[in-house]
Amino acid sequence: MLIKDIFKAGALNGEVKVSGWVRTKRDMKNLVFVEVNDGSCFAGLQCTFDKGRGLDAATEAALSRLTSGASVVVRGKLVPSPASGQKIEVAASALVVVGEADAETYPLQKKRHSLEFLREIAHLRARTNTFAAVARVRSRMACAVNRFFEERGFFLVHTPIITANDAEGAGAMFQVTTLDIPALAAASTPPDWSRDFFARRCYLTVSGQLEAETYATALSRVYTFGPTFRAENSNTARHLAEFWMIEPEVAFAGLSDLMSLAEDFLKYIFADTLERSADDMTFFDQRVQKGAIENLEALVKSKFTHITYTDAVNELQKAKDGFGFKPVWGADLQTEHERYLTEKVAGGPVIVTDYPKDIKAFYMKLNDDGKTVLAMDVLVPRLGEIIGGSQREDDLGKLKKRMTELRMNIEDYSWYVDLRRYGSVPHSGFGLGFERLVQYLTGMANIRDVIPYPRAAGQADF
Repeated sequence: MLIKDIFKAGALNGEVKVSGWVRTKRDMKNLVFVEVNDGSCFAGLQCTFDKGRGLDAATEAALSRLTSGASVVVRGKLVPSPASGQKIEVAASALVVVGEADAETYPLQKKRHSLEFLREIAHLRARTNTFAAVARVRSRMACAVNRFFEERGFFLVHTPIITANDAEGAGAMFQVTTLDIPALAAASTPPDWSRDFFARRCYLTVSGQLEAETYATALSRVYTFGPTFRAENSNTARHLAEFWMIEPEVAFAGLSDLMSLAEDFLKYIFADTLERSADDMTFFDQRVQKGAIENLEALVKSKFTHITYTDAVNELQKAKDGFGFKPVWGADLQTEHERYLTEKVAGGPVIVTDYPKDIKAFYMKLNDDGKTVLAMDVLVPRLGEIIGGSQREDDLGKLKKRMTELRMNIEDYSWYVDLRRYGSVPHSGFGLGFERLVQYLTGMANIRDVIPYPRAAGQADF
């Protein structure tokens, strides 16, 4: 029986079996207190062994060698607890040590460890309160993502991880090849990619958006939720080389529809997490990000402010605050600008629209002014951008013209261009990094602490 189910049932004086890992062990005369946690909930369950009541020899022997980190099975009765801070405990009668943990080498002996140290033992850090809470919240959020889209008639599409296309035009992609890398490096001539597995250069995807568009023009409402990769050599608290992206794509939808979808999505995920992960969120609120719950509750109740990029730049230029990057029309907004807009100008979440075309991707629909596109970024306090999206260019001629301006090989995207040739429709979509969403909810400072095994420059140990 899982510990979370024992807490829910609360059947006092009933026999229970608890399986899990030892968090702490305390000896007091004839009493031994063992806190066991199985990861099913934040709280551990205290198991009390009374040596004065004649424990069997096997249990006595097991207690004598019991250490933090060991896996155990405990049997006993569930009884009211006389100790403060807990309503029930197990009056234990039997103990089996399933797997011992060497007290000399087990690295989680202390109650508190630095997050930097725990990143070095990623295979064990899920046993700590912080990372177990992150894992549970992340799991429930993933379920909420799927539930949100399922309730609104979306279909999940698994888009390719290996691709020949660069959806973002970023260029920082991991190449996939079966060719002999040392031989390629030593060769004096360019590689013959026709000899490679896919007979052309291929990469790990940076986005499933383009492929999702093909299914949106057949199923109307689709979304992707899968791993994406960026080969940026950025060693910061905001960057990962491997992360998960949520990307809905909606046919017969304009930018206003997309803004409503993005607002509804964030409010749904926040409210669901506050309800279903109450204990874990209380921990984050008290120990990681003070006021996290109150801030999320306020966001759920708020109305997102809408502002154009041009008006946003004007607001920033009027600000008396000194920015590290001067706000200039035609340049991308920096995190400091985004936070100013949410925290000083709007006092809440903001959706910025109509960005200059030159700082946005080729597929975004051109406005009538010829200078801006129907793009949007959703900004939230403390973080800045959390969602980026746009209405897609559905006009064949305009799309091809834009691709030509950017010196793209249209033939490489012939299948994508076909979507504008055969039954084209207005359609829109956005992208959201799942780890950034988890980070925002939990208040964790470093994005590498909200994914089980972080992948970053120089880091692929586990």
